Amino acid sequence: MAPLADFILKNVPLPSLPRHLTSYVSGMTPMSTPQEVFPTLAAYLAVIFGIQALMKNRKPMKLQYLFQLHNIILSSGSLVLLALIVEQVAPRFWKGGLFYSMCHDEMWIKELEFYYLINYYFKYLELLDTVFLALKKKPLAFLHVFHHSATALLCYTQLNGRTSIQWVPISINLLVHVIMYYYYYATAGGARIWWKKYLTTLQIVQFVIDLFAVYFGTYSYYAANYFPHVPHLGSCAGTESAAVFGCLLLSSYLGLFINFYIQTYKAPAKGKKPVANGKATTNGNGVANG
Repeated sequence: MAPLADFILKNVPLPSLPRHLTSYVSGMTPMSTPQEVFPTLAAYLAVIFGIQALMKNRKPMKLQYLFQLHNIILSSGSLVLLALIVEQVAPRFWKGGLFYSMCHDEMWIKELEFYYLINYYFKYLELLDTVFLALKKKPLAFLHVFHHSATALLCYTQLNGRTSIQWVPISINLLVHVIMYYYYYATAGGARIWWKKYLTTLQIVQFVIDLFAVYFGTYSYYAANYFPHVPHLGSCAGTESAAVFGCLLLSSYLGLFINFYIQTYKAPAKGKKPVANGKATTNGNGVANG
């Protein structure tokens, strides 16, 4: 039973789509080849730095309502997608347990594959975050630019690698994005939000949980397949390259976000309130966009 998915299918007019648009078919699904992904990410970098150069001697653009619309779409879209994933994962977690739900081949079902694909496309929509910042002449920190481009690449590798464990970081990330993009929506309208520091803390906790999950899955895979005499619960579905890339990239995220937190909330000169400056901020208001 999938009440939300059934409700959407029943009440939202959706066109009949070919298989490669509802499942991930390498070479046929849009953005499923290196020839598409890498030029797109290179174009992203060229566009944002080109906008920065173009805006150098111009006044910043406000774009308030367009920016708010962008953020409310991403916040509400993340909430719906999170609910759809949870209603697929929860009964399988309840029936088979944590290890089964994280690592078993049977967790790669067509519904979750479709939701992972939508989440992947969200990452390209989120690249517009940086376009808005550049047009508004906000600082573009390394963390923001790296995180946005690398996360699209991460989702691409996990779809290719068919990693069953990816619902864990995706679900937590969607939860964070529900809150984060609401924060951007509200502050763009003039709201004063007191909990931005705790949002950054939540972002760090996200990567800690992610790393526990992906390192556990990677350990289980290598132990079961290469070192069967060491303790393990069994293999974990997915390719080795996808698992290793996920571990390395998520580890870098944790380090970068901890550094961001320190620079933003712990590093100001004595006697001054914490201020997000051009080096520590990624969106001009002290919240890391990720």
